[in-house]
Amino acid sequence: MPQGDKSAYTDKQRREAAHIADGYLKRGVSRKEAEERAWRTVNAHEGGGKENGSGRKSSRSEAAKKGWVTRRKRSAGK
Repeated sequence: MPQGDKSAYTDKQRREAAHIADGYLKRGVSRKEAEERAWRTVNAHEGGGKENGSGRKSSRSEAAKKGWVTRRKRSAGK
């Protein structure tokens, strides 16, 4: 498990780390090393826990996406 507060990670991140650790265990890596590698991998993919600025993405609304495409098209025409 990660160091510190365990609630700093989402359920999805915990499941992903468990799955990755299982893969390392099947390859013969020790449990401690497998868990460390798994959490390092999760942190690399997700950018850390679930606090602001930790790599969690906010999706754009459909209107924002449409506006972005329109602006790109108009600037390409100049």
